Amino acid sequence: MQILFLECVDSTQKYLKKLVLEDKITLPYAVVADYQTDGVGSRENKWNSIKNNLFLSFAIPLNELPKDLKLESSSIYFSYILKETLQELGSFVWLKWPNDFYINDKKIGGMITNIVKDSLICGVGLNLVNSPDDFAKLDIAIERDFLLQRYFANIKKKSLWKQVFSKYKLEFYKNQNFYTHDKSLIIFLGNATLQDDGSIVINGERIYSRR
Repeated sequence: MQILFLECVDSTQKYLKKLVLEDKITLPYAVVADYQTDGVGSRENKWNSIKNNLFLSFAIPLNELPKDLKLESSSIYFSYILKETLQELGSFVWLKWPNDFYINDKKIGGMITNIVKDSLICGVGLNLVNSPDDFAKLDIAIERDFLLQRYFANIKKKSLWKQVFSKYKLEFYKNQNFYTHDKSLIIFLGNATLQDDGSIVINGERIYSRR
């Protein structure tokens, strides 16, 4: 994974998307910034930026993704690999469906995914060193670049979706007191049933991650 390090950018995701659309890079490719001025969060919300937290976007060709991975659940797949990487380093982080990182009951970050041309772009924001009000930060001290090295090494293993999902579903019960959003609706995850493709079913309706 080639990595471009920037001091400041409006959004690593917007920056990388432009590079992909203009065919200026060879994938896989990642963009990392010390600071963002216009970071993108879930549901088009702004992700607040505090210098030296993790601001990362990476692009992977669609034909290099696990063959059993549904694109609708790619955010779960790559989020869970990052969660596992953090746990390997001693963190108690957990993954709230579908792609929010939590310490106890506080959000510390999240991931969004988009398909651009023939690639999947994943954008990650993670509070490594500090957090805005009502959020938390990672529960271990870790160097950003070391975390990236470990994370990309784990991605390179190309674990199958079924291998990742078999572990994720054992932890899904942690969602039972939390909510998620679908379009304009707020959904109580305590009523959700997790499906093998990463979607959830609530009141007979199947919902996929739209992030």
